[in-house]
Amino acid sequence: MRNTITEDLVRTQQEWTATYEQLAGQPGRTALRRRLLYLSRVLAGERLSPAAKAELRRRAAGRR
Repeated sequence: MRNTITEDLVRTQQEWTATYEQLAGQPGRTALRRRLLYLSRVLAGERLSPAAKAELRRRAAGRR
């Protein structure tokens, strides 16, 4: 596991959150579900430590 959080990763987390919120407001949207799954795979592939994951979410939330 790693603890390095890149700007790319922060943007991906921001996109994930925005897509999740859109999907929550418009259930049943196939394109949004696919986008969320894609972003989830990108984030899961990073193998971040739990502390780094929490920091990533904090940074992404602070930039909205």
